[in-house]
Amino acid sequence: MKILFTIIFLTGCFVLARSHTYHLGDCPLVEPAKAFEMSRFLGLWYVIQKTSTASKCITYNYTRDEEPGVYILTQVSDHPILGLTPLKHRYHYTGELTVPEPSTPARMEIRFPLNLIGSASHVVVSTDYQNYAVIFTCQKLKFWNRQSLTILSRNRDLDKTYLIRIRDILSFYGVGPYGLSNIPQTGCPHGNNTLDINVDPNTFTAENIENVVRKAGQKLCDGVEWVVSAGSKVYHKIAGSEEKETRKPEANSR
Repeated sequence: MKILFTIIFLTGCFVLARSHTYHLGDCPLVEPAKAFEMSRFLGLWYVIQKTSTASKCITYNYTRDEEPGVYILTQVSDHPILGLTPLKHRYHYTGELTVPEPSTPARMEIRFPLNLIGSASHVVVSTDYQNYAVIFTCQKLKFWNRQSLTILSRNRDLDKTYLIRIRDILSFYGVGPYGLSNIPQTGCPHGNNTLDINVDPNTFTAENIENVVRKAGQKLCDGVEWVVSAGSKVYHKIAGSEEKETRKPEANSR
């Protein structure tokens, strides 16, 4: 079981490392969208472009938390490592969004369970709510910072006119669109045969690990029971055959 959680941890860290660029100094000052309305922003978004990532089929889903002023961001994607295998899967990575200053609701902070350094800024730079959105995240480290830029769309693709507008906005703030990866949104896994991998704030709690261990134990017991049952059937079949072979000479002798 330790191996399972180690794999989840390492693969999650791989995603974090790959989806950022690193720069010296403090995070750049990027102004959030004005008159931002979170209620209109909530819901499903498709990631069209994102900083340095090999993942595909990435979606962002913004929802409300039970606690007022707190929101949940669930990222679903095809994991870059597992994507090299024939395994159909969906990697769910869930973080918690908070709004430090209610007067600037577009400037939020995000914390993911595998980010051991802490929270990062999550700024909605621009959006029209119905077509596109631009997200800029940055996390201050000791002598440098790491940045990530994400372009979202309500649909699986985004018209080039919006991309041109977005690049102009980023240029105004001195944020270069370099290193952005195009995210394919076709051929994405779905259906009952798809393995769902979930990493959220409760993934590494003692209660959740206990549940996973218990479920794994049940599966193990089911497997042992099946092996014993199958072995018993094989034994009786062989024993029955031997008994028949033993009885044949007796019948012939009569």
